[in-house]
Formats: sequence, C-alpha cells, structure tokens
Amino acid sequence: MCRNGWRSMASCSCCTGIRWNHLPTTLEFGSGATCWRRLDAWQKVGVWTRLRALLLDKLRESGELALPYAAIDSSSVRAVGAGKNWAEPYGSRAPIEHHVLVDANGLPVSVNLGSENCNDVTQLLPLVDAIAPIRGARGRPMRKPKFIYGDRGYDSDAHRQRLRDRGIRPVIAWRRTEQGGGLGKFRWVVDRTHSWLHNFRRLCIRFDRRSDIHEAFLKLACSLVCWNTFKRAESAY
Repeated sequence: MCRNGWRSMASCSCCTGIRWNHLPTTLEFGSGATCWRRLDAWQKVGVWTRLRALLLDKLRESGELALPYAAIDSSSVRAVGAGKNWAEPYGSRAPIEHHVLVDANGLPVSVNLGSENCNDVTQLLPLVDAIAPIRGARGRPMRKPKFIYGDRGYDSDAHRQRLRDRGIRPVIAWRRTEQGGGLGKFRWVVDRTHSWLHNFRRLCIRFDRRSDIHEAFLKLACSLVCWNTFKRAESAY
C-alpha cells in the first residue's frame, strides 16, 4: 500500500488539471513523478474499476442506484497539441470520446474511451458487457438493465438484436426521423453525467499523451461522482 496522501493529490490533479510537476510537495504527498507512477500502477491492476464497483454496491444498498433502464451517450474531448495520427493511442494526444452508460439516476455504471472518428455504436456492446455485477442488496446481483435508451448514433439493427439476445430491450432513435420522440425525458441523465465529468478539468481537455492515463482519470472521476452521491445520501438520514 502507498503512504496516505497521494490519492488526494490524484483527485486534485483530476479536478484542477494541474501539471504533475506543479503538485505541492510541502503537503508530504510525494513528488509529481511519484503520484503519476502510482496512478499508472493502480490503473494497470484495475483499482479504479474495483473502487467504482464497490461504491455502486454501497449506492444500491442505500437505495440510490436504480437500474430499471440505462442511458448511453458519448461526448467529445479536444486535445492539447493533437498529433496527426489519431488512430495511434500512445503516439499523440488525439481527440477522443468518453462513452458512458448510466443508470436512471445518472450514476456512471460503465465507461470507456473511444476514438473521435469511430461510430458510437461500436462502443455499445462493450459498455454493456463491461457492467460488473452490482451487489449490496438481497437477491441476485444486478448485471444488466431492462431497457437501454440511446440516440441516433446507436441506430443499428444488428446491435438491437444483440441487445435482445442479452435480455435487454433497446429503445434507440432511428436515423432520418424527426426529433421529439420523447426519449429525452429518459436520456437527460446521461447528459447531466457528462456535465459532471467535464467539471474535472483533466477530462474536459486531454492533456495526457497516453490514453490509459486519461482513462485512469476518467474512472477516478466516475468514482468521485459516485462518492459524492453516496455522501449526500448518507447526510440525508
């Protein structure tokens, strides 16, 4: 285990976007290089994924998690100093997209990174399959929503059928149809979650050259969103 302190600095860097070498050493958090190495090491062993899974269990136990349906959407993130080769994840700061699947209350249940020049529907099934079993209450763990709401970017008959094969009913807008189908009253929660995530400066602009480091910040931010929701629920009692 690491000494106490650096975890707060990782969240500080996520919130403010401060450079690693500008992290204050007077607070005994270690150097910026040390904090970066810990973030990298914990990302490789899946700490951030397990942390969010633990928080989701607690949120289900407190009644804050609701998964009768899920909403999915993506948001583009511009990059500082973007290179020409956008297909190479480690060679340049390429513009990317955050793909997020949330529950009915907007809690991030599954997240992923994708290239900006790829169709959103390519991330639909990976997000669904990445949902970890959510415990915290009697009975079977939650493994999937009953419905999934998505916009026209996820319009695909083949993917609709694959969702049905998984026991999930797709409610996805069709291309070349008029807007105003009523999906907005279900999908607004995922837009709000993207707004929450973009309050973290490290996520609204891509500064990191390595995509796995940016993914670590994304998963850390999702854990902070879950933690803030859990704290509000605890203080209400």
